[in-house]
Amino acid sequence: MPIAAGLVFLSASGGFWFLWILFPGALLLATGVGLLLWPGDRRLVEFMALGGVLGAVAALPVLLGSFHLGLAALLLAAASFLAAGSADLVHEPVEEGIPEPTRTISMAAKVALDDAVIAYFVGSAKLPSGRAAEEAARASLALEKTIEQSGWLREPTAFHDAPPPPDAPAIEAARVRSLDYERLTYESGFVPRRELPGAESWSGYDRNSRAVAWMLRHRDKRRRPWLLGIHGYRMGMPWLDFLLFSPRWLHQRLGLNVLMPVLPLHGPRRIGLRSGDLFLDGNPVNLLFSEAQAVWDLRRAIAWIRQQDPGASIGVLGFSLGGYNAALLAGFESDLAFAIAGIPAVDFAALLWRNLPPGYKRYFDQQGMGLEHRRRLLSVVSPLAIAPRIAADRRYIFAGVADRLVPPEEPMRLAAHWGVPVEWYQGAHLSFRGEPGVTAHIEAAMRRAGWLAS
Repeated sequence: MPIAAGLVFLSASGGFWFLWILFPGALLLATGVGLLLWPGDRRLVEFMALGGVLGAVAALPVLLGSFHLGLAALLLAAASFLAAGSADLVHEPVEEGIPEPTRTISMAAKVALDDAVIAYFVGSAKLPSGRAAEEAARASLALEKTIEQSGWLREPTAFHDAPPPPDAPAIEAARVRSLDYERLTYESGFVPRRELPGAESWSGYDRNSRAVAWMLRHRDKRRRPWLLGIHGYRMGMPWLDFLLFSPRWLHQRLGLNVLMPVLPLHGPRRIGLRSGDLFLDGNPVNLLFSEAQAVWDLRRAIAWIRQQDPGASIGVLGFSLGGYNAALLAGFESDLAFAIAGIPAVDFAALLWRNLPPGYKRYFDQQGMGLEHRRRLLSVVSPLAIAPRIAADRRYIFAGVADRLVPPEEPMRLAAHWGVPVEWYQGAHLSFRGEPGVTAHIEAAMRRAGWLAS
């Protein structure tokens, strides 16, 4: 299917449309031939899914010039997208203890969408090379040595200081898509320990030093619970975060106060062109400092809630990267009403290593920056290295059986560490908002905390 799609695109890539449809056509043809000759390589289905998305978009204006050709290209691109998801379902092994994904067209589409996003992330990642790679290796190895000598591998929580409530935060009225909300800003106050290699460079990111959060709160005198919502990777903009944490559901229907902190390097705190640049791509030292600051900022947001509303019941809900941070908070904040880790990544060292190109893996292995080095480096900010401080009946995990951005074995490892089961849904990473079991699981956690009527 992708071979046929690629040939149709390339046969039509003459004249005005040449540059417009050349790339998706070449991508579909190359990945189709690759899947035929080297089945099982994850990168092939990922970039095939991306080629299907780009091909469908590229085919739309072709319809205006040549309807039949444009229609054929559109249908073949869509079919290639589904073929990528179907091939992924066939080739990806299912770990023991994880329910088998259903083999349906809708599941293939969900998986293919995950694959296309992975291809975009990997294809646009800013991986260090040349002198930058050598410097990254030196900094990473030096930081690991400092962490090991300081004893933080044995006691990761000692790496973190408890933050005070923010001083004189600014609260401004704001509006997005006819929704009124409040913007809370204050100085983060996070300063990496001076003995850590790379601390001085991190402190120079001025834009990242100011914490930002979106807030929805009720003005009546009724005592209401507070939900701390933690967004995912590449998010941190109000229009996007409010799609993730629906105001109509959480604030209006359930009657909660909602606070959504923006994670370091995201949204208005970004230091690159895109939200999240340098968080997961680039030097692993940046990931360690990003997560250390995330823990500090999130705990400081909780301290602000307690300062404004003493005795308030506070629960945490995070998705993806937010699920990672929700799991981390459970190891620091003992009086949370609950912590819900949704589709959570828990081992960034393994997750990023899985998606590195082979040439980079060989180079980093030679430099001593292999998988085990990265795991030791990131252990001080790993939810798998820190024991939860809240009771087991206040810990919740949900995940998709066909998740490709966060493979199902990741939430399984958190479940084993936490001693709780995973609530599985038949879907992938990006489909979770449309899965009915997810909403029911979240509301069940709130009900057990006494937030909702039975």
